[in-house]
Amino acid sequence: MCGNQNNTNCTNLEPNSLIFTLGSYYILAISVLGIIFNAFVLMVFCFHKKACTVAEIYLSNLAGADFVLVCCLPFWADYVGKGFNWAFGESLCKVIPAIIKMNALCSIYFLVLVSIDRYVGLVHPLSHHSMCRTFYAKLACVVVWILGVIFALPVLIYRKLIPSTSNITACGILFTEDQHLVYETITIISSFVIPVSIISLCALKIIQALRNRLKGHGKEQKATTLILVVLLAFQICWGPFQLSRILDVLERVGIVRCHTILDIYKQITVYLAFFNSVLNPILYVAIGRNFQKRAKEFLMPQKYKKTRRSSTRSS
Repeated sequence: MCGNQNNTNCTNLEPNSLIFTLGSYYILAISVLGIIFNAFVLMVFCFHKKACTVAEIYLSNLAGADFVLVCCLPFWADYVGKGFNWAFGESLCKVIPAIIKMNALCSIYFLVLVSIDRYVGLVHPLSHHSMCRTFYAKLACVVVWILGVIFALPVLIYRKLIPSTSNITACGILFTEDQHLVYETITIISSFVIPVSIISLCALKIIQALRNRLKGHGKEQKATTLILVVLLAFQICWGPFQLSRILDVLERVGIVRCHTILDIYKQITVYLAFFNSVLNPILYVAIGRNFQKRAKEFLMPQKYKKTRRSSTRSS
């Protein structure tokens, strides 16, 4: 996305291009759906009386990161709809992209923590109880949030309003070419290569462990299917976007020339990456039996109170 770069003239698309209009409506739709889904997840976890498990601690933080991210997307939808003309001042030009950057990275690494938790629970069940206590889970979440803030600092510091032609004021990062190459390389490694490697390794280890057993349990099979679906969804949503970043780096070193088709590809992949914040509460939480039970108790508290009373009386 050209708004993310120090060169704001790289795009060959016109300000009134159809890709901008459709992209704006799509981002708004993602924002609305993401707010609804992730807010529901947060309410279920926050208002449930029982203490959260390790996995639920990760999932609630994941939902929180995605919720904050999608709350910032209406600003970006307006920016895209106006052909990358920022209308909210320089302060929000710094803050909104920094929040999106921070929460996108945190969301990715909460997925990593969930994958590690499932791997330890299935492959090393004896050590799972001691290794994955809630204290260490909360500590891991704090570390992820701190890392998110650190990675968002360059966006907060270097983003500026950049006047250009046709009365367009872009919100871009003012990097030198060398700084931009270093920043993009670090971002690609930290937000894609490392997370995908960890999640893939966890998935492979789980599959190997299940194959070595004569008969896998139903819960193990479901957990394996879930982590594979999650890995696939993560790669589908973030893989094309990271490829666009790689192409951008190649473009800046002169290996790839800036063409309209590449600009369109950049826009589409960014929107696809945003969609992962809608998929997360569905894949990680909504299909989980424990969450479904908690959600039913949250939505129908009177029914579950009667069920508990009747079971208490019968016992």
